[in-house]
Amino acid sequence: METFRFILNPFTRKMRAANAPQPLPSDSIAFHKTLPGYATTPLVTLPDLAKSLGTAAVYVKDESYRFGLNAFKSLGASFAVYSWLQKQHTARFGKRFTPSEFVSGEVTKRIGPVTFTTATDGNHGRAVAWTARFIGQKAVIFMPKGSVPARIDAIRKLGAEVNIVDGDYDQAVRTAAREAEKHGRQVISDTSWPGYTEIPGWIQLGYYTLLCEVDDEVASRSDKAPTIVFVQAGVGALAAAVGAYYANVPHHKRPVLVSVEPTGAACMLESAEIADGKPHTSRGSGKTIMAGLNCATPSMIAWPVIMSAFDAFIAVDDAWAEKAMRSLARPAAGDPPVTSGESGAAGMAALLALMSDEAPRDTRKCLHLTKSSRVLVISTEGATDPDNCARIISGAPK
Repeated sequence: METFRFILNPFTRKMRAANAPQPLPSDSIAFHKTLPGYATTPLVTLPDLAKSLGTAAVYVKDESYRFGLNAFKSLGASFAVYSWLQKQHTARFGKRFTPSEFVSGEVTKRIGPVTFTTATDGNHGRAVAWTARFIGQKAVIFMPKGSVPARIDAIRKLGAEVNIVDGDYDQAVRTAAREAEKHGRQVISDTSWPGYTEIPGWIQLGYYTLLCEVDDEVASRSDKAPTIVFVQAGVGALAAAVGAYYANVPHHKRPVLVSVEPTGAACMLESAEIADGKPHTSRGSGKTIMAGLNCATPSMIAWPVIMSAFDAFIAVDDAWAEKAMRSLARPAAGDPPVTSGESGAAGMAALLALMSDEAPRDTRKCLHLTKSSRVLVISTEGATDPDNCARIISGAPK
């Protein structure tokens, strides 16, 4: 049974700089610093794990602390809502507003009520609901059939209406867009389609904050920057943000970038395999515990950036995700524990798979994954499904 798939990117990186979105990263982090509850999330170092794997360093960016929402998605959702309101405000009043006016709710009082909506497997919908409540507005969230009750409840606790769609994530995206047009709601989606690209672009820019924090933390500790980064793909918003961010870094300082997906929903890897330059819907089963990455179709605006910026694509099965969750939560003596959910641990899963005996030696060689490598993985979520997370970490059977 195949436990992971790996391919090098068949495309060149000539378009890398051209695909980098603007504005520069500092714009999003300056905004996020104005939000109540903002704090830099931990960049955890795991020296014992690095030694056991044969690398120089392993860094884990722990996003379970982000705004008390247990995931990184609030960075993108809040910046997108802020940017959308800026556009409406400028068109109506001829001037921009300040972040403090956004935080105080003055802006939405002037513009009037808005109902925000999106599709989600959990974390993005929770972030949109949180942002809407934060500024005194409503949210309607659509989730695919089979969504975990804990993730549904977390969104409802923020005052949002949750609707379960009889279908997968892609069907939930279509339903949210259709219902938004019917009822006059504003979609805040992290995926894109023809005619809907601006807001997903703002979401990607919001994720720059995470990467700015990594750079600042590494510099403050006098550590060396990562030489290889494993990034969860999903529809591609985070991966595109990472690719665009590092496109602004001098070429000799750019880390190797590896896209990570579940084997059952590997739309980026399969699009790269087809190698015609177009995004393709995955032919996988769509079955995985990595719910946040269970996305069959790449975002239209994310794929060109990922295609030009990433060095390789890997898809891992659920067993690797579970192993990664346990290795983070129950680390070797001396390393601090990190609680990472099923999707959150995907980057670590890819690292463990590539450093295992199952991976051919030349795979690591072509990625320059050596004893001098400094690896960054992003734990994008904590225990968003607490019962399942506890079961996996304990090693109990399903």
